[in-house]
Amino acid sequence: MNSYFLDPLSLDFWSRIGATLLCGGIIGLERQLRGKPAGIRTSILICLGTQVFISLGLSLNNGNGDSSRVLGQVVTGIGFIGAGVIMGKENIVRGVTSAAIIWILAGIGAAIGLGYITTAVALTMVTVLVLLGVEFLESSFRKLRRGVHAGSSHTN
Repeated sequence: MNSYFLDPLSLDFWSRIGATLLCGGIIGLERQLRGKPAGIRTSILICLGTQVFISLGLSLNNGNGDSSRVLGQVVTGIGFIGAGVIMGKENIVRGVTSAAIIWILAGIGAAIGLGYITTAVALTMVTVLVLLGVEFLESSFRKLRRGVHAGSSHTN
């Protein structure tokens, strides 16, 4: 059984834990600073939980288990958790970005669990860039709408 990544005395175990703390913490910090659900603790725990389940699933490869089934069940379970943060009220849907964050955190945790630590860090950076970049674009468009073009109805 390949359980070296589950052995707390191994460097690989701690490098996966460190990557989980880093990736989940970075995304969680961005969300926490904006006052959104799934802050630092939640983000780290989603990432860590997924990483642990994927690592446990991999340890079954030499036995009778199928690690791809573990991954499939994680995807299903994390979808359920993500759906729990989506709320609708008066034709306004809130929490979709938080649900998507939960989804990508699980993906990052799965990548770490599978040993793709560099990929997980890259995905973390892309996720934060999307969150910050789109926020910047949205605020820029709002400023443009409030400027001289706001309310103008002329056509060229």
